[in-house]
Amino acid sequence: MTEITHRFVETNGINMHIAEAGEGPLVVMCHGFPESWYSWRHQLVALAEAGFHAVAPDQRGYGQTDAPEDIGAYTQLHLVGDLVGLLDALEEEQAVVAGHDWGAPVAWNAATLRPDRFRGVAGLSVPPNAWSGPIPPTEGMKQRFGDTFFYQLYFQEPGKAEAELEADVRTTMRMLLYTASGDCPPNPAAAALPKTAGFLDAMQDPGDNLPPWLTEADLDVFTGEFERAGFRGGLNWYRNIDRNWELMAAFNGKKVTPPSLFVTGDRDLVVSLMGPKWREQMEHSAPNLRDAVMIPGVGHWTQQEAPEAVNKAMIAFLRGLEG
Repeated sequence: MTEITHRFVETNGINMHIAEAGEGPLVVMCHGFPESWYSWRHQLVALAEAGFHAVAPDQRGYGQTDAPEDIGAYTQLHLVGDLVGLLDALEEEQAVVAGHDWGAPVAWNAATLRPDRFRGVAGLSVPPNAWSGPIPPTEGMKQRFGDTFFYQLYFQEPGKAEAELEADVRTTMRMLLYTASGDCPPNPAAAALPKTAGFLDAMQDPGDNLPPWLTEADLDVFTGEFERAGFRGGLNWYRNIDRNWELMAAFNGKKVTPPSLFVTGDRDLVVSLMGPKWREQMEHSAPNLRDAVMIPGVGHWTQQEAPEAVNKAMIAFLRGLEG
C-alpha cells in the first residue's frame, strides 16, 4: 500500500508541515476551513499510484505549520507566497495546484499570479475571482444579510468565534462536517437566525450516526489537530477578506490562463450562491477550462465525500496535461 510520509520545509518565513506520497510531476493540494492536509488523504494515495508526486501541506495557521500572530499575515499574497516557497523548497520549477474551499482561492490566485510556476489548476467547490466587486466584501455582506446571521461577519471579531468553536472541538468538527455535507437534510431555519446567534446554532449534530465517508478515526484526526493548534489561524483568513479585496484590486478581471478543472457537488451551498449559470461564469473566468464536474448528492466536502469521483476527475485532468 502506498505510504504517506511527513516532513517540514521552510517557506516564505514559516515552517510548513507537508504530507506527501509518490514520485513524478508535482501536484500541490490546498485544504480549506476548518481542515488540514488530512482532507486530501484519499487523493494523496490515488495520485501517487497514478504516477504523481502528491503533496498536501497544512496551510499557514493550521495543524503543525506555523501560525503567525499578526492577523495581517494571512492575506492571499502571503498564502500564494507560501506555495511558491514550497516549490522552491522541493526544488521544483513547476507544479499543478489544487484547492478546496479556502484552498481554492489560493490555488486560483497562484495560477493567475504565477502561471510560470503553476502550470495547471484544479478548484473544488469555490470558483475563481472571489474578490471583485465595487465595495468591500464585508460591506456587501452587511447589506445582503441585514439583521440575520452570516458566519463570515461573525468570524470578523477576534476571539469570539475561537471561544465558541474551541469549547468542545470534537462536537464542533462533527457538527460542521455533517451539516455542510450532502448527507445532512436542509434546515431552512438556519438561514433566518438573528445576527446575535452563534456559528453552531446553524449546525445539526448527527451524534453517533456519522455519514459513511466520515469515520470516528477521521474525526479523531481533525479533533486532535484543532485541539492542539486552535481555530485562530484559520479564522484569520476570513479576517483578511477586505484586505484581499484591496490587495487584489489590480488583478480584477484577470483570467486564469493555465489549464483548469472545476469540481463541485450538487448539494454544495456554494453552488447555490453561484447561480444557474455557474458553468458559463467558470468559462469566462477560466477560458482554458478543461472540464467542470458536478457530482450528484455531494455537499461541501467534495474530495472527502466522493473520493473516487474526485480522483477520477483529477487524474484525467493531470494526464491530459502530460499528454
